[in-house]
Amino acid sequence: MVALLSLRRKLISGISALFAVGLLAACDLPVGTGPSINTSRAVPVALLIPSSSQGGSALAISLENAARLAVNDLQSVEIDLRIYDTAGTPEGAAIAATDALSEGAKIIVGPLFGEAAAAAGQVAAARGVNVLTFSNNPAVAGGNVFLLGNTFQTSADRLVRYAVTQGKGSIYIVHAQDAAEEAGRDSIQRAIAANGGQLSGVSSFPLSQQGVINEIPNIASGVRSSGANTIFVTSGTSGALPFVAELLPENGIDAEVAQFVGLQRLDVPNSALSLKGLQGAWFATPSPDLTTRFNARYQAAFGTPPSPVAGLAYDGIAAIGALVAQGNSDALSALSLTQGQGFAGVYGPFRLFPNGTNERGLAVAQIENNQVVVVEPAPRSFGGTGF
Repeated sequence: MVALLSLRRKLISGISALFAVGLLAACDLPVGTGPSINTSRAVPVALLIPSSSQGGSALAISLENAARLAVNDLQSVEIDLRIYDTAGTPEGAAIAATDALSEGAKIIVGPLFGEAAAAAGQVAAARGVNVLTFSNNPAVAGGNVFLLGNTFQTSADRLVRYAVTQGKGSIYIVHAQDAAEEAGRDSIQRAIAANGGQLSGVSSFPLSQQGVINEIPNIASGVRSSGANTIFVTSGTSGALPFVAELLPENGIDAEVAQFVGLQRLDVPNSALSLKGLQGAWFATPSPDLTTRFNARYQAAFGTPPSPVAGLAYDGIAAIGALVAQGNSDALSALSLTQGQGFAGVYGPFRLFPNGTNERGLAVAQIENNQVVVVEPAPRSFGGTGF
């Protein structure tokens, strides 16, 4: 196990936990703002990916391939997909966005990293162009920047709602002392308040291996004294989660005492499924059936499996195509992007909100005998006719 000193500096791989408020303020646009387009012609769409970033070329290729797969699937509209390299930096994203806009882009899909998305959004705001970033970081959302990545809030709401229906709504939160996991804690607290749960207590631990080991007895004592019947942990499998899941039962807090719930995916990497302390744990996940179907299509087309975030690129292009197909000149405005019925994504339905965040239809899964078992399927839509 890698020492935890370097863990969870981001919300998901490479995405910054926070970004300067001043930069975000420059991105603010009135809801409804967006460029006018001619839907009878090919619509120029810019894809911003970290092609030349250190270690990012394979991920960039996966995002580009998924975007091209989506373009090829569009039947009634034509997308002129143009690729721009951000080098994985805010400066590179600003340059890429400037080039894309000067060459006529009507909307930007990407970048991946949160700070890069904010930088691209600032450039695009001056031209009234919207950005669909792969980031899941709410700190960079708003104005003309919309998140495609699954947010902590969506996962927290889904899991708390399910816990309440199962009589497991008395929730104790455990998190590391860093910005990303504190954001996760806040998302769980909002979900508890909004979905009829009860906050029974909160414990935290220093972001180090010894820190979590030392704090586990205190956390176990807090859970016992609170009377909670659910423990909601913000850490991921690459962070403190394996320690928490293994050490809590050793300190008397096992599945007989409280239901274990992970805010992050518990099945990535696949080897995490064999952790004894995670047997019976719940987590939120995109529909496994839809994910398997997309992965198979991607592998058949390109000969390799996709990155776990590749589907976000497909979703961004597919959503643009669905809106353009309606034939309206304001198809790429913020008002159009945030229509309540949302879109049919490759991982399930999703919709964008005026504040730049999103909601994705997720399943609730449980780990049983080292396997993922869906205990409540993902919704098929958010109501309405959809796209």
